[in-house]
Amino acid sequence: KSERCINLVFLVCGNECINANAKYCGECIQAGAKCGWCKDPDFLKQGETVSTRCDELQSLINRGCDNAMIENPHGEQKTLKNKTVTHRRKGAEKLKPEDITQIQPQKLSLTLRSGEPQSFNLKFKRAEDYPIDMYYLMDLSYSMKDDLENVKNLGTSLMLEMSKITSDFRIGFGSFVEKTVMPYISTTPAKLLNPCTGDQNCTSPFSYKNVLKLTSDGKKFNTLVGQQHISGNLDSPEGGFDAIMQVAVCGDHIGWRNVTRLLVFSTDAGFHFAGDGKLGGIVLPNDGKCHLENNAYTMSHYYDYPSIAHLVQKLSDNNIQTIFAVTEEFQPVYQELKNLIPKSAVGTLSANSSNVINLIIDAYNSLSSEVILENSKLPEGVTIAYTSRCKNGVVSEGESGRRCSNISIGDEVLFSISVTSKGCPKQGKPEIIKIKPLGFTEEVEIILNFICECECNKDGIKNSPLCHFGNGTYECGACKCNEGRVGRQCECSSNDVATEDMDRTCRKDNGTDICSNNGECVCGTCECKKRDKPEERYSGLYCECDNFNCDRSGNKLCGGHGRCECRVCVCDPMWTESACDCSLDNSTCMASNKQICNGRGTCECGTCKCTDLKFQGPTCETCPTCPGVCTEHKECVQCRAFGTGEKKETCERDCSYFNLIKVKERDKLPQPNDATYPVMHCKERDANDCWFYYTYAVNNNTEKEVHVVDMLDCPAGPDIIPIVAGVVAGIVLIGLALLLIWKLLMIIHDRREFAKFEKEKMNAKWDTGENPIYKSAVTTVVNPKYEGK
Repeated sequence: KSERCINLVFLVCGNECINANAKYCGECIQAGAKCGWCKDPDFLKQGETVSTRCDELQSLINRGCDNAMIENPHGEQKTLKNKTVTHRRKGAEKLKPEDITQIQPQKLSLTLRSGEPQSFNLKFKRAEDYPIDMYYLMDLSYSMKDDLENVKNLGTSLMLEMSKITSDFRIGFGSFVEKTVMPYISTTPAKLLNPCTGDQNCTSPFSYKNVLKLTSDGKKFNTLVGQQHISGNLDSPEGGFDAIMQVAVCGDHIGWRNVTRLLVFSTDAGFHFAGDGKLGGIVLPNDGKCHLENNAYTMSHYYDYPSIAHLVQKLSDNNIQTIFAVTEEFQPVYQELKNLIPKSAVGTLSANSSNVINLIIDAYNSLSSEVILENSKLPEGVTIAYTSRCKNGVVSEGESGRRCSNISIGDEVLFSISVTSKGCPKQGKPEIIKIKPLGFTEEVEIILNFICECECNKDGIKNSPLCHFGNGTYECGACKCNEGRVGRQCECSSNDVATEDMDRTCRKDNGTDICSNNGECVCGTCECKKRDKPEERYSGLYCECDNFNCDRSGNKLCGGHGRCECRVCVCDPMWTESACDCSLDNSTCMASNKQICNGRGTCECGTCKCTDLKFQGPTCETCPTCPGVCTEHKECVQCRAFGTGEKKETCERDCSYFNLIKVKERDKLPQPNDATYPVMHCKERDANDCWFYYTYAVNNNTEKEVHVVDMLDCPAGPDIIPIVAGVVAGIVLIGLALLLIWKLLMIIHDRREFAKFEKEKMNAKWDTGENPIYKSAVTTVVNPKYEGK
């Protein structure tokens, strides 16, 4: 719905007051709770229709209507009966059922204004020792023979067990079989006397009998139930719905009191419902009335079975809670039926009397632990909403707001109930609705009164001279014309509203356009047409003015700081210019040093114009090219661009104050001559001796911008191979050089020694004498044995 309102359906979803096109005050206040009617006689401008008196309150005030002249009635509520819930414990003084209160308040009067909800709180408290009436309705077809034996001693045993819950318990008994027509039973004389086969002695078939009116005498229950006999029928489904209907509507015969009412429905078969009677030729719908004579249902052959919906209505109207005690085979069927009947329960029936008692007590505890509110039929246009505040602080709304579960005796729960009216009922007379907890006889009666007319309507002057010689009733600042009269003062007959003479007075400067093509000529006066958007209006003697064709600023009419009157902006205080977009307030230009624009500019329309070009920002306090800017932003640029630096852990928190733009190369950085604002070039080095380059600037939109080269400029590392090769080569060359030097020195040394030797040789004087110690090197030895051979 909200999307439709945003689009072209604004006429429907927007200003409901203007959309109502109200001709008088009563119509206006019925349009919605936000609508008011300006009764100031001089409120309307030339060309505006009477319906423009109806608008939202703030809009009327903005258009010049004094608050005291706005008719805006409000609803109210009065509590007419508010008896407190009963705080009573078991064993205390016995009270009559009518003296016990479980719901508060009991009676209210609500005065409803259209669209304005009236809310009140309803308190419910489950009283202790609250009286209980229980009626046991049993299927007496032949298959229930064993179960009848169990029920014959049920009275006293159940009275004993129920005495633990309440001191005021009554029990009754009824039985049913089937409609006494074919094909449900055999109508042969013998079968009518004894429908059972063989030697079984059964009683004649019947539809429903009220055997025992509600009583507190358990022995009497046992005695009368003990006298009952099984009967029989032909088909499997039984006529139990006929019996339930009679038990619900025959209150006097059954003996129901205005206390907790329980109906235990015991069977081992399914059920017939509306439409099944056609099998027996019965076509009249069940009339939902009591037809007991001598405690027997006499119209089973005349009326069809009731429908489930009809049964639900009668059980609810008579505050009866139903417990279905059925065999396991039919559990699924009756579980589905339980889902259709509020405040009902299902239990499994077995061949054991103690089981029946436990079933009843468990079902009662289950039913009484839940409270469900229901209301009577609402008048047209009236809605009701519930909010429940249950145990343990559980709050529910919508359909779930009608109920609270797991309520124990003595617990209090609270329901907030809101009643809203849209418009007024046709008669406008008071209506009465009732709210009650299902299964309880107590209820809240609510008298609804409707505000259909304004207070000023009471002061209306019929046939007032203000309405052109008495052609209308003057009420709430405007004329409400008599039938056949039109015009703001009812000055024209509806038969004469479109004539050439009248149209002439609706043309501006004798032009051809009637009412500037923005309205209709009614009774010689322009009534300006409405726009699709209710807040847009034409006005003026010839509808030549409007409130939506003024200058705009920031896509807002009159800059959002004024109102449009006849296509000219009327600015709010402290605003000027044609579009009301120039502020006269210089507080936005105040710098932190309390100087206007930091003393470095002038304040124009609430914005600083910096005269010192180095300074920027809303108050001329930002200097992107001043010394220290690079160092100031170094850490944040480093962490955001490269994920390094001292602020990399807190980068997101501390460094999101500028827009970061990465570039590939240094020549892509903004240059001072290219930008229309000052740019500071920065070169910083990180912990790894790598350089990074960036620019810092504040652009024309006062946004801080940082352009950074996304590649670090790091010094290249040494080339190991050439260094090793160089070192090795150096060592080899040095070694060779040393060897050469050594060789050269040795040659020089040898030459010097040889020269010295030669010199000494030449200078030496040799003695030619024989060496006395000279011995010849030749030795001759003769063998003495040699004989010369």
